Amino acid sequence: MYFCTFVVRFKNDSKMSPVKKVGFYTLGCKLNFSETSTIARAFEQGGFVRAVRGERADIYVINSCSVTEHADKKCRNIVRRLIKENPGAIVVVTGCYAQLKPQELAAIEGVDLVVGNNDKGTIFERVAALGAKRGATVHTCEAGELTGFFAAFSSGDRTRSFLKVQDGCDYRCSYCTIPLARGASRNLPVADLVREAEAIATKGQREIVLTGINVGDFGRTTGESFIDLLRALDAVEGIDRYRISSIEPNLLTDEVIAFTAGSDKFQPHFHVPLQSGCDRILALMRRRYNTARFAERIGAVRAQIPGVFFGIDVIVGFPGETDEDFEVTCRFLEEIRPAFLHVFPYSVRPNTPAAEMNGKVAPGVAAHRVQRLGELSSRLYRGFCAVQQGREAKVLWESTRRGGDMFGFTENYIKVRTPFDRERINTITRVRLGALDADGVAQATILCE
Repeated sequence: MYFCTFVVRFKNDSKMSPVKKVGFYTLGCKLNFSETSTIARAFEQGGFVRAVRGERADIYVINSCSVTEHADKKCRNIVRRLIKENPGAIVVVTGCYAQLKPQELAAIEGVDLVVGNNDKGTIFERVAALGAKRGATVHTCEAGELTGFFAAFSSGDRTRSFLKVQDGCDYRCSYCTIPLARGASRNLPVADLVREAEAIATKGQREIVLTGINVGDFGRTTGESFIDLLRALDAVEGIDRYRISSIEPNLLTDEVIAFTAGSDKFQPHFHVPLQSGCDRILALMRRRYNTARFAERIGAVRAQIPGVFFGIDVIVGFPGETDEDFEVTCRFLEEIRPAFLHVFPYSVRPNTPAAEMNGKVAPGVAAHRVQRLGELSSRLYRGFCAVQQGREAKVLWESTRRGGDMFGFTENYIKVRTPFDRERINTITRVRLGALDADGVAQATILCE
């Protein structure tokens, strides 16, 4: 979850209204983070000044997630806490939870605006027009009407920006509610996204992470392709690094692999959702590949990009997943050896086919499976980094300072630390990689340029 606070002045023709503080909470994915940052810039253009972190706000905007029941609950808890601590504050809830269950949020006493995904770009104007608390108003739409595109990129980080290149999904996996919350796959034209990347470059950020719901499906609404986008972005001056936040294995084509392998800017780092290492469960999930195809795609990347980092999503406890199915998944993960696992227990999502499936897995069993894969992930990551120890790498340094050290990431996404040097913030330097510490961070020795 991300939080930031701003001071805002609402302007009118007669006189300046009192200074007001506005806080933003972002739940869920990097796509939400990019959208929240863009909403914040709209407020900034209306007179924002950043406030000291921790101060109470007069207005709160919560950008919600609904990928799991836990995400819904977390949003409700944040909303209720903010209302309790700041009973006079205007509270706005937007995002996927707001899209799917607007009346559920509007029923919380103290919520003022519930804004669907299509209307995120109107939040500043709606808040400015509201002026004071008047009871909940809902501005949302049905999933079938989610046809607009809210262009967005983040600008709060000095080092990197999350650029939204695609929204929605046509895949209809049996467990997923995202097509209902985000609509069909759609995108801006390549030329528009190039201009967005150029705008990011003018702000001094050197790395862009391409975000979306299904980024590899880019081009559905413009007749272009994902590889067209990659080639165009590669030519943008001022951006040194790109990362693809997530790409479906069936869309990780030979053309995309070859281009990434030959590009100096696109980093050797792929986040690829697997969801299960058992073909029977993959079929129940309505995924568009089997384990043989997934392994073949991983091998195709490794053949052209040595040292590539793979992060992989896995869902455990899907309806019907037996102990043996889970062991099959574990064996498959041991075989393909990704660098990191993002593990989630299955969560029932209303209006999805999986919600009606038999064979529900007990929460305690799912929790044990999460723990097992968490331990495997730690072992896989340390093994991946051990192979890199002693090698040279290039690190983009961030501004965070902790314990006298600064931090950054290598091309292939190994987190490293070195003694803090303000002059190195947002610069790329050559390092030699050392061993991992207890926190899983590698010590880096700066090499002479």
